[in-house]
Amino acid sequence: MLVSAKEMLTKAKEGHYAVGQFNINNLEWTKAILLTAQECNSPVILGVSEGAGKYMAGYKTVVGMVNGMLEELNITVPVALHLDHGSYEGCLKCIEAGFSSVMFDGSHYPIEENVAKTTELVKLTNEKGLSLEAEVGSIGGEEDGVVGAGECADPNECKAIADLGVTMLAAGIGNIHGKYPDNWAGLSFETLDAVQKLTGKMPLVLHGGTGIPEDMIKKAIDLGVSKINVNTECQLSFAAATREYIEAGKDLQGKGFDPRKLLAPGFEAIKATVKEKMELFGSINKA
Repeated sequence: MLVSAKEMLTKAKEGHYAVGQFNINNLEWTKAILLTAQECNSPVILGVSEGAGKYMAGYKTVVGMVNGMLEELNITVPVALHLDHGSYEGCLKCIEAGFSSVMFDGSHYPIEENVAKTTELVKLTNEKGLSLEAEVGSIGGEEDGVVGAGECADPNECKAIADLGVTMLAAGIGNIHGKYPDNWAGLSFETLDAVQKLTGKMPLVLHGGTGIPEDMIKKAIDLGVSKINVNTECQLSFAAATREYIEAGKDLQGKGFDPRKLLAPGFEAIKATVKEKMELFGSINKA
């Protein structure tokens, strides 16, 4: 049974740990993340970008697959199914399809328009008991064709959006999606601290969790980050394990070409990455 992310993130904020959002791309990803969450007794958020939703044939397919797995794998830990970086229209579609959480990314709109659209979605998600994430200040890097440089959010704009009644807030603090460049300046803890002081108990979200040094992750959690998004890291470990399998010629031995065998090392690699992150974020045994 899917749940809103509200309760798990409120607990995380109070307990000074973070819940991982791991983006899903297909069946292997979904199954690996859910099984790891269950084994680690950790709450988890499954993230779906609009591009991934389209790739998996649509949001209803995603909801059907996730709900089926929750039941058939006997998953008892809290699981939220969350739209990542959604457009206003994407949020409406996911709410209709049965997602338990959505993110409206209005960071590229003027603040007035971000406020107006977020206000509409607060009303809608509250009626249905879903959680809502908002974003202020664009996150850098490239995600689904959107490229940004990793701006720092204006703390006062963050407060304006937080006060609308959203569940959680993603504030740009110099973080980017994808691999971090060599000349990356690091996270702006000054911005994070200022945002935290103005938004109080609101769980804060750190996007672009791949490649941020562990000490920075821990410091961000201390400063109120309760949700950390990971995507690239699982993709890299999946690709590396798959490459190793094929380069060792295992797909040419016996029935090694069977997709269930071919994708097994990558599946295990995702599980290992997710577990490592849950340990770092401190969410193990917090279900």
